[in-house]
Amino acid sequence: MTLNETLEKIKELDGEAMRIASARWDSIAKPLHSLGKMEEMTIRIAGITGDPDIPIAKKALAAFCADNGVVEEGVTQTGQEVTAIVAENFLSGDTTSCALCRKARADVFPVDMGMARDTKVRTDLKVAMGTRNMAKEPAMSRDEALKAIQGGITLAEELKQKGYQLLAVGEMGIGNTTTSSAMASVLLDKPAEMMTGRGAGLDNEGLVRKTNAIKKAIALHRPDPSDPVDVLAKVGGFDIGGMIGLYLGAAANRIPVVLDGFISCVAALAAVRLCPVVNDYLLVSHVSKEPATQAVLGALGKEAMLHGDMCLGEGTGAIVLFPVLDMAVCVYHSMSTFSDIHVEAYEDFAKYES
Repeated sequence: MTLNETLEKIKELDGEAMRIASARWDSIAKPLHSLGKMEEMTIRIAGITGDPDIPIAKKALAAFCADNGVVEEGVTQTGQEVTAIVAENFLSGDTTSCALCRKARADVFPVDMGMARDTKVRTDLKVAMGTRNMAKEPAMSRDEALKAIQGGITLAEELKQKGYQLLAVGEMGIGNTTTSSAMASVLLDKPAEMMTGRGAGLDNEGLVRKTNAIKKAIALHRPDPSDPVDVLAKVGGFDIGGMIGLYLGAAANRIPVVLDGFISCVAALAAVRLCPVVNDYLLVSHVSKEPATQAVLGALGKEAMLHGDMCLGEGTGAIVLFPVLDMAVCVYHSMSTFSDIHVEAYEDFAKYES
């Protein structure tokens, strides 16, 4: 599907499926709402899929890999060669996220959206050999931004056709906390100093270089905050574009998606600005240590399930949520009801309170 066709296909959640799932939770022999967000997320999944049985058995991680020309500004500890090394490690199973996926029984699908060199990772969705240095020129053209988004849509459609029922997003790209901080600064109309963190471990001088590069790029290109594609093109990255597309494509195909850390949340904010209904299809796993994460989640009106001070990337935080959701669904399907054990059900007094 094209971007416009995808946007037209995205519909509101299935209210009846959510009502049935909520009633099932209320019937289970335990205090009402006592599993908190575990209940809320599974009810949301029922609405996303239109199925109150909450089907999430087949899971996948989509890992978007890309390089960013802004690394020329000294905004990272390592060079672009690390992107390619880690990307190929997705294929061999030698990344942290792969180890977590093995335990969570999830499959891993890395895709090269724009690395500076070709690897064994699939390249058919690749936009270019890395973005340009946004501190000197726009990171990409508008056509390239749209191509990156289209790549994510295509991947979502492929995973739907393969029967995947729950997706997580991950990314790998040296310099991508710089691009995501720049996009957050524009989309939230916040100073770069508030939106920029140390990424993979910058010292104080490196943080200053990173912040200054972002401020320079925004002042030079003046991205339009009302146009997420323009923001992506001028100060974003191909990996972020791919995630935007995946969120849109997953929503069009009624697949829930678990967000990872800061970078994936910025991509989510851009996707929601393109289509507000997409927000209902997104589940938040954890709160990244990047300083702007809370501001982005606040703009999305979402709270995370986990608070573990994680900041690794690759989709690791999103994958950690998979077993939690599996446990919630296990309770949902296997627990006795109040009727089964002949005990009077709890009454929900909260709904009567003003």
